[in-house]
Order: sequence, then structure tokens, then C-alpha cells
Amino acid sequence: MKRDYHVPEAGLVSGFGSANPAELARPVVPISGPPLPDPQMVRQVIANRQARSRFFDPELFGDPAWDMLLDLTAAHAKGARVSVTSLCIAAGVPATTALRWLTQMVESGIFLRVPDPADKRSAFIALSEKAIAAMSGYFASLRTPVLQAA
Repeated sequence: MKRDYHVPEAGLVSGFGSANPAELARPVVPISGPPLPDPQMVRQVIANRQARSRFFDPELFGDPAWDMLLDLTAAHAKGARVSVTSLCIAAGVPATTALRWLTQMVESGIFLRVPDPADKRSAFIALSEKAIAAMSGYFASLRTPVLQAA
């Protein structure tokens, strides 16, 4: 599947909710905590999730919000922008379902809708600072060994 990434000129947007083009120049300042993983590692997680459909009915594992979070995490770590269309494809569900989830994630402050300054009809989606911190914490927890009960 071909990805539609656009490299940002001045970083990603910080804050919650919708952002205006003037905010594009303001880079996200990471909240103290663990860094995001390497984008290749996140892409491998995505590929592993997609591989399940070769062996099981894909409808058993529908989780569009998580798939979008993973896609945006990899894009953020790369410094890339993700279009609404690209994110809907990454969700692996019908476009109407993906758009419903995307709207819910923007309204909850997890995603940011960033207008495309070159085309007022389109927008990019980015992780909020809250989501960056949560995904950093999640991936850091995966590196922590689980203690076995004695």
C-alpha cells in the first residue's frame, strides 16, 4: 500500500483540537518521558497486525482507532504529515467508518486537524501532545519485562 506522506516544512503542531496554518511553524515540544520508538519499529508492528488477515478473518481484529494511532506515531517519528485520505486507508475500514473514528479522535483531543495551507479543501492529521506522551509511554512499557508471579 503506497503511503501519502508530505514532509513538513517547519515541524508539527502542538496543542489540542483544530490548528490554524500559523501554528505549523511551532514544533511539538515533547512532554518529559520516554521518546517515541523508531518509525521502522512502528511500521513493523503495523505489518504484523496486517499479517493476521492471511490466517484469520480480518473482521475479528477491527481496531481502526489503534491502526490510525500507529500510523500517526510512525509519521510523527519521521517528521511526516499524514493526509485525511491516507489515514482513512491506514484504518483498514470503510471510509465512512474511518472518518467517524477520526472525528471522534479529534474531538477527544487525541488527533489534531491541521488545515493544508496550500489547499483549503484538505487537511492533515497529527498527534496531539497528549497522544504523543501516551504512545511514548505505551511503547516504553513494551520494553519493560513483565514480572512473573512467584
